[in-house]
Amino acid sequence: MLLIYTQKITPRITYAFRHICTRILGIEIGFTSVIEELISHSGPKLSYGKQAMGNELFLQSEGLLTQQGFESIDITVKDWEDTKCFFSTSGHCALPFDIFAASFYLMSRYEEYLPHVKDEIGRYPVTESLAYQEGFLKQPVVDVWAYKFKEVLHTAFPDLEFPLKKTKVHTIVEASQPFAYIQRGFLRTLLGYASDVSKLKFRAVIERTRVIMRLRKDPYHSFKWIVNKSKKSKSKLTVFFLLGDSLTFKESMNTHRLAFKMLVKYVADYNETGLIFSFEALKEYEILKKEKKRMEEITNRSVLSTMNARFLVSLPEIYRNLVELEVAKDYTMVYENEVGFRAGTCTPFLFYDLDSEIKTPLIIQPLAMTTTAFEKKYESDIKKTIANVFRSVEKVNGTFTMLFTNRDFSSSEKNKIWRSIFSEKLQKYDS
Repeated sequence: MLLIYTQKITPRITYAFRHICTRILGIEIGFTSVIEELISHSGPKLSYGKQAMGNELFLQSEGLLTQQGFESIDITVKDWEDTKCFFSTSGHCALPFDIFAASFYLMSRYEEYLPHVKDEIGRYPVTESLAYQEGFLKQPVVDVWAYKFKEVLHTAFPDLEFPLKKTKVHTIVEASQPFAYIQRGFLRTLLGYASDVSKLKFRAVIERTRVIMRLRKDPYHSFKWIVNKSKKSKSKLTVFFLLGDSLTFKESMNTHRLAFKMLVKYVADYNETGLIFSFEALKEYEILKKEKKRMEEITNRSVLSTMNARFLVSLPEIYRNLVELEVAKDYTMVYENEVGFRAGTCTPFLFYDLDSEIKTPLIIQPLAMTTTAFEKKYESDIKKTIANVFRSVEKVNGTFTMLFTNRDFSSSEKNKIWRSIFSEKLQKYDS
């Protein structure tokens, strides 16, 4: 066990140390604020504070983890070896910056609590984030820092054992529009025809008619293909369905129909299914509760995994509601149109409520990217970007999570790359 001495044991300190030492590095840790315990401990030990207690391994505290609440902070980002860092320290410290304060700042989404201009949907813009502005969004810096800290620990305590950790892949499929043309009802179908005709999309009119007349398969109905690929896969797959209304009436469908319920049950027989909370539900707890109950009635299982429509995260209210609903895992921590690690880590972490200063049981699964982030990109650029991000996760034996939609697997030529990446690249790793 690694003993950590600090003058005051705060929820922020235990949260940050446990994520880095236990969740990422896999070592057991303990805390003490009694100096005599530090001195008498014969095993690996370190102190975290303003100054060293003696000749023990010392990590200097920047001060963020002993504070409460949140306020604007002037941050200077510096180059450090092959990565970036901030909250620099001075003196005889084992690391040139406060790794735990910096990690807490990113994982707690500290910056999202500060005043900022939201986008048209009400989301935190990627351009406001420190990681985007300083160019380290595509690197899971918290995990990179943790592995550099591991080297420090190994040098100081050669007998300290670190368990073997392997890279994991968890693929996500978002199915808010499981069908393009069928199961939409008369009015939505009529509006669809009107829209296609007004835009002179006569091929779409013909395709819609053929699908409705059962002369060809609905192009978005790729679930049999998804399930068949997952049967041969070692990695984990979760498919998320939307039960509430879509953001626009045109995209919505009648989820009370038997065909939709049978589709959800079919997928649930082979893979984990999750729930996409609708925009309406995100504003009203009782609607959240209602949608969760409906999903559980369809699958006859508890809903453990959820995500929010259009990746809306309004901290801390939405996550507090998920905790109240006893949701186990959230999959909303990503920027829809930008590749990278929104919370700076590729390791699942617990949501820390900055308003209440408590660690919650809600696990946040960070996503590396969505396919939407690659719109209007060349195939070579897509493959290169995904390979680079995947490599950065492999180096720290983290979890690579990428989000597709069922629409990405239609038989059109433009989706060939997504079918290839999903079935060939991401299915060979253990979950």
